[in-house]
Amino acid sequence: MNKAIPIKVKSTYTKSFQAGYPLIPEDSIVQLPKSISEGAIIDLVDERNAFLAKGYYGKQNKGRGWILSRDLHEVIDQAFFEKQIKKAIEKRNTFFNDPETTAFRIFNGEGDGIGGLTIDYFNGYYLITWYSEGIFHYKDRIVQALMHVTNAKGIYEKKRFAVKGTYIEDDDFVTGEQASFPLIVKENGISFAVYLNDGAMVGVFLDQRNVRKVIRDKYAEGKTVLNTFSYTGAFSVAAALGGAIKTTSVDLANRSKSKTIEQFSINSIDYEAHDIIVEDVFNYFKYAVRKQLLFDMVILDPPSFARSKKHTFSAGKDYPALLEQAIQLTEKNGVIVASSNCSTFNMTKFKGFIERAFQATGGKYKVLEEFSLPEDFKTMKEFKEGNYLKVVIIKKLS
Repeated sequence: MNKAIPIKVKSTYTKSFQAGYPLIPEDSIVQLPKSISEGAIIDLVDERNAFLAKGYYGKQNKGRGWILSRDLHEVIDQAFFEKQIKKAIEKRNTFFNDPETTAFRIFNGEGDGIGGLTIDYFNGYYLITWYSEGIFHYKDRIVQALMHVTNAKGIYEKKRFAVKGTYIEDDDFVTGEQASFPLIVKENGISFAVYLNDGAMVGVFLDQRNVRKVIRDKYAEGKTVLNTFSYTGAFSVAAALGGAIKTTSVDLANRSKSKTIEQFSINSIDYEAHDIIVEDVFNYFKYAVRKQLLFDMVILDPPSFARSKKHTFSAGKDYPALLEQAIQLTEKNGVIVASSNCSTFNMTKFKGFIERAFQATGGKYKVLEEFSLPEDFKTMKEFKEGNYLKVVIIKKLS
């Protein structure tokens, strides 16, 4: 291993690093060596050159690397990665022993000790996602570590980082046995078709597992459901299995229709009894208001940022206005599932968005339940931004 490069940090950041903050922000560094390369092991030191933490250098939208250890003598080798992955898997033993759930996260970045890296399990196969070229530098060691501590049938990867100004979002088979797609996985008994080899996303967002379960088990029976930004219709499937009279799935992507039909079909649901609409959600809202359509449940889970031909949406700025439109389409005593995965604001601010939207529409509401990331998406209290998911289930009273 190459010798660690000492990096001096500003005094204003010393306490946060000592307290366990795992991200190395760009403006925390006094000066970077001109020759530093992605993946370089660095030792953070204070202004008196006292050791603070060991990490790796990697440009990511959030910073310039992640802390890996508080031990000056820690060696970042394959044994290190094996130790971290094994420890993470042991914490998820209950998932591996549950035949009703065969898709979950086994390694969640900084929550499991290595920022910029996630590993998901899909019915015997593993998917590694790299969020910086810095952590990708350790690909061979991490893949070997994963193979040593698991009985992986096969490993796939997705690269989500920029190289020389070009943003890379691709994926590929890495090693082992290639899966047959669609790969069918289970989540609380619901079946989902996933594709580990087809674009940036696999077909289901694992962080919404608990929300889908509560929709199915508690809120869907006998209801009409509008699922906006529906992607492959996972929320619609959960609602239909929970006894919803009818679901309406709306998404701008052309392939959302065929993907949603597939998810309904593998769960033996008659997709023709449900509406699957390829349309800009903002245009659909205008249409629904004009037609005076009302739903017993509206699911609102937009991306943090989205752009269509006529609309640009930023969750931090535009969520209250979007929620106002959802409120108009919700029956009295109906339920709104308000969700955001935007990491730039917390649950308190998100609930402020909800309050603002109901004030603007003159309505009243009651918060029924709140959700954040599920237990397999391990987070750390020192890095609140890592717990990005905010879901509030609301009853519209008037």
